[in-house]
Amino acid sequence: MRVRACPDTSVVAIDACMGLVRVEMDISRDGGPRHAVEFLVDSGAVYSVLPQRVWRALKLKPQRTLQFSLADGTRIRRGVSECRFSYLGVAASSPVVLGERRDEALLGTVTLETLGLVLNPFERTLKPMRMILARGSRSLVTTPSYNGRFPVAARVDLSFL
Repeated sequence: MRVRACPDTSVVAIDACMGLVRVEMDISRDGGPRHAVEFLVDSGAVYSVLPQRVWRALKLKPQRTLQFSLADGTRIRRGVSECRFSYLGVAASSPVVLGERRDEALLGTVTLETLGLVLNPFERTLKPMRMILARGSRSLVTTPSYNGRFPVAARVDLSFL
């Protein structure tokens, strides 16, 4: 993780001068060699983006093509593949957008979720995600509710509590 001080202050934070979060992760393809990549964490991006030089070094091939909308409304098409991300001893596979020559490395929410991580925007760090698992059960609780005129029985599954 790149930590630096802002020029005007004594505050030390992760790209705090611009409010950005960057993190270094190792990526690989099916047991191949690992490459360290510095990603900009983008909580508004669904998929992660690999720069062209990185995915070509990994010898990734597009498995499908998707259309994406940029912040300015421009629509672009990019190939999508999959690779393995590793961060602080946790590894998981995730879809990746195969960037073109000037595309930057972005870390999207799908990759964060597959690694069990979440962005803490106040501390500008990645934290372990609180994992919740709901399971089916026959033990349902019946609670009265009203649809405006008549009582209606609602069945609520509380087995996940």
